[in-house]
Amino acid sequence: MSARRKAVFLDRDGVLNRAPVREGRPYSPNSVAEIELLPGVKTACDALRASGYLLIMVTNQPDIARGRTAIETVEEMNRVLVEELELDGSEVCIHDDADACACRKPQPGMLTRAAERFHLDLDSSFVVGDRWRDVEAGQRAGCRTIFIDCGYQEKQPLAPDHAASSLLGAAEWILNPHNESRGNRTMESTALRVRTFADGADLACMTALARDSRIQGFTTNPTLMRQAGIHNYEAFARDVLREIPDRPISFEVFSDELDEMRRQALHISSWGPNVYVKVPVTNTKAESAGPILQSLAADGVKLNVTALMTVQQVERVAKAIAAGPPSFISVFAGRIADTGRDPVPVMASAVEALRPYPQLGLIWASPREVFNVYQANNCGCHIITLTPDLLNKMNLAGKDLDEFSLDTVKMFHRDAQAAGFTLGSDVFNLFRALGEADGLTAPSQTESYSPPVPVEIRRSKKN
Repeated sequence: MSARRKAVFLDRDGVLNRAPVREGRPYSPNSVAEIELLPGVKTACDALRASGYLLIMVTNQPDIARGRTAIETVEEMNRVLVEELELDGSEVCIHDDADACACRKPQPGMLTRAAERFHLDLDSSFVVGDRWRDVEAGQRAGCRTIFIDCGYQEKQPLAPDHAASSLLGAAEWILNPHNESRGNRTMESTALRVRTFADGADLACMTALARDSRIQGFTTNPTLMRQAGIHNYEAFARDVLREIPDRPISFEVFSDELDEMRRQALHISSWGPNVYVKVPVTNTKAESAGPILQSLAADGVKLNVTALMTVQQVERVAKAIAAGPPSFISVFAGRIADTGRDPVPVMASAVEALRPYPQLGLIWASPREVFNVYQANNCGCHIITLTPDLLNKMNLAGKDLDEFSLDTVKMFHRDAQAAGFTLGSDVFNLFRALGEADGLTAPSQTESYSPPVPVEIRRSKKN
């Protein structure tokens, strides 16, 4: 029997072609004339095909069952995409949820059907989609999953293997050689399900990080802004949103009065569809923000409730915002660790506390080291925030320790030379150089040491 092949399963609308978005939700185009390929899609498909992946489109088209679109129209749109992108095949579900079929995503039926048809190894295959249904279908089939985060105002997927802003970014991650097992590297970043948000307040740095396919969102706060020398909060925020319109970005209220917090939150939320408003769990007087959180959630404000440190706080906040749109809850695991406590049990319990609320994501905030990324991943945390310094250190993941030891020795030696430190023979060399300049002779380094001879000092007697 021939070896099983690997594939990339591609959702259609929002991944291959542009999906019209109305009130924060994506919809399918109505005709072939409305099909518009997204930027980079052709390049991504060509690269994946050249690397040996079969490309199979898998798409839910419930408008057929709902009587809004003719099956012939959907078939024609699919045919155009298959031919234009040179896809190897396509699977389509024409049912609605009420049909309880086995093929409508999040059911894995289309994937398993294609696996039989093309003799595929699902464990070596990927699913790329822009909705939670795509990710969950891939997970049920045993594939690795990549979420294209378009900022829709709907239920978010739980723990995709990776998130990107486009199919091109997804392809770059799939084709990254670090996705393969290499030697004794035991902590490859590709094994991570936890999503990475960049934490900072430097516009140039944030813009550069937006081109990094590892970064699925951004967070900032007044402390970081002050450190970056920012004086006009809203102008800075609007500059950031202009540069990064396609990923979640959190901006924080700064009032200490609950009513004013609410007013600021509504204003910040109006800046853009990808804005999440950071609201602290209490004010400085320890007054709970619960009532305004519940009110903001009811108003449709996407929140990032911040500065939590206990499971009880997580439970209370989750209940307060459960009826609202997708939101985040940030638990400051790094600060918990600063008190000498292990944050992992707290974070693991927080994950369980949020399990009934699939639209809420748990953020591991204030990490202190790269290992926190793996702790967050292993306990099921959805997101971790990383500063640029920690992001740079992620390149060390799984590095050979003997090699790292040698690099450390080289670093110490390089820094000692740069500092111009001198000891031992260097002192003799310096003495010799100075002595020769003055016509003196430096002592030999091999001469034995002779203690100084005491000199008796005679003091004259006073008359």
